[in-house]
Amino acid sequence: MSQTTEQIQKSDIKDILENSLKGNRPGPEDILRLLESNDVHLMGLVSGYLTKKQFGNKASFVNNIILNYTNVCITDCKFCAFYRSPGAEDSYTLSLDDIETRVKTSYDMFKIRQVLIQGGHNPSLKIEYYEDAFKMIRKKFPTVGVHGLSTSEIDMIARVEKSSTKEILSRLKDAGLQSIPGAGAEILTDSVKEIISPKKISSADWIRIMDEAHSLGIPGSATMMYGSVENNNDIVEHFSKIVKLQEKTNGFMAFIPWNFEPNNTLMQDEGLVDYGTGGIQLLKMIAISRLVLDGLIPHIQSSWLTNGVGMAQLALQYGADDFGGTLIGEEVVSCTGARSTELTDKIIVDAIHQIGYQVEERDNFYNPIRTL
Repeated sequence: MSQTTEQIQKSDIKDILENSLKGNRPGPEDILRLLESNDVHLMGLVSGYLTKKQFGNKASFVNNIILNYTNVCITDCKFCAFYRSPGAEDSYTLSLDDIETRVKTSYDMFKIRQVLIQGGHNPSLKIEYYEDAFKMIRKKFPTVGVHGLSTSEIDMIARVEKSSTKEILSRLKDAGLQSIPGAGAEILTDSVKEIISPKKISSADWIRIMDEAHSLGIPGSATMMYGSVENNNDIVEHFSKIVKLQEKTNGFMAFIPWNFEPNNTLMQDEGLVDYGTGGIQLLKMIAISRLVLDGLIPHIQSSWLTNGVGMAQLALQYGADDFGGTLIGEEVVSCTGARSTELTDKIIVDAIHQIGYQVEERDNFYNPIRTL
C-alpha cells in the first residue's frame, strides 16, 4: 500500500480514503465529494484493497436463470423496453408448465442454483399463480433457490388481492420465496421517480416493503440504476437510505449498481437520455459502493449485464467481489439491444481466471458450493 499511500496524500479526497482504510465509512458529504472527484483509479485502489482484505484473490458467481414470467405491465416505466400493455399482440404470461419446463431444462443443462423471477405488473395474476410456481420449484428442484419479485411486484399483488404487502410476503415465503432482488429501487428519490417511473411505488414504499421482507426473515439485494436523470445529490440520498435500512435490519446480502441503457426506451425517444454512462462511471460507482458499504453490506456485484465481461473483470479490481449470475434466458435488458445478456458458467469462470483470481461458485445465499 506504500505507493497507494503516497498517491492518496496528493488527492483532494485523501481524508475520505484514509478514513476508509481505517474502517470509517464515508458519510453523505463525503459521498458527494467522491462522486464529484475524478480520482477514480485511486478510489479503485483503496476499494480494491478493502475487498481483497475481506475476500482475497477470489470472486464468486451463481449459476442461474432469469425467469421473466410475464411482460404484461401497467406501470409504463420510461426506462423499460421490455413491457407490453395488457392485450398487446406480443404480450405473454408463462403457465406453470412453462415455468417447470424452463427450470428443468436449465437444471439439467447447467445445474443452476438459483431462479431469478421477475416480470411486469400484471393485474390479472392473483397470488396463487406465484405460490404455485414457488411451491413447484422448491419441491421439484430443492437445491435451486427462489430469488424473486421486486418490491413493486409485491405491491401489485397486494393491490390485486386487496391485502397488505406484509401479508403477501408472508404467504410467498411460506410458498418458497427465499430472497428478494432489489429491482424497483432505481434511484430512491421521488423527484427522479416522477420522471422515469411515475406509476411505480414511491421510495418510501420500496424501503417499507424491503423492511417488511427483512423482518420476516427474507433477505434481499439492494440495487441502484444510475445514468438516467438523477444528479449526484440524488445518488447520495439513495446510498443514505440503503445504509439506514441496512443498519436497522442487516437484511441486504448484496448491492448492485448498474447503469441505465437508453436504447429502445421512451427516455431516449423523448430526448431525456441519449446514451449510457460508460465504463469509467461504472468503475467509480463500484468503488464508491465498496467504500460506502464496506463492513455493512458484504457483497458488491460486478454489473456485467449492462457493461460486458471486460468491464466486469475491471470491476472485480475496483471493489466488486461477486460476478453475478449467468442469467440464462434474460429478456429485459436484451430488449434494449445493448449486448448479449447470456453467459455460461464457463465464460464467467474463464473471465475470473484471466485476471488471476480463484472462482467460487455460490448458492442463492452466497454460501460457497465449490472452488474452481
